[in-house]
Amino acid sequence: MAAKSKVLIVDDDSDYGEAIKLLLEKKGGYEVALAYDGNEGIEKVKSERPDIIVLDVMMPVKDGYTMCAELKADEKYRDIPVILLTAVASHIAETPYTPRMGMETEAEDYIDKPVEPKVILERIDKLLKK
Repeated sequence: MAAKSKVLIVDDDSDYGEAIKLLLEKKGGYEVALAYDGNEGIEKVKSERPDIIVLDVMMPVKDGYTMCAELKADEKYRDIPVILLTAVASHIAETPYTPRMGMETEAEDYIDKPVEPKVILERIDKLLKK
């Protein structure tokens, strides 16, 4: 039996992370790890070596743009696809983040929250060519 692809979800909203984890495990057959800020996300990337990362932007400690930039600057991890999943577009007025900042990262995909769970699954499948 083929090994399951590993997905790392990095999101400070633990309920949202758990919901996506359940969806990916049940519908997608993925193995899923969770992290709740950018620093924890970097540690999980190093310890678990995921096949793909679903990364929130607005997080405490280290935001998703910073985490993505660090990974893409590191030869060991730059080949791991990153999907930025964020509510930045609906919080422009009260946040220093912009959608343009997301487009300027080297992330492979960018999805606005809220998003239908099946869209996340489709995007992950597409990037992993399932």
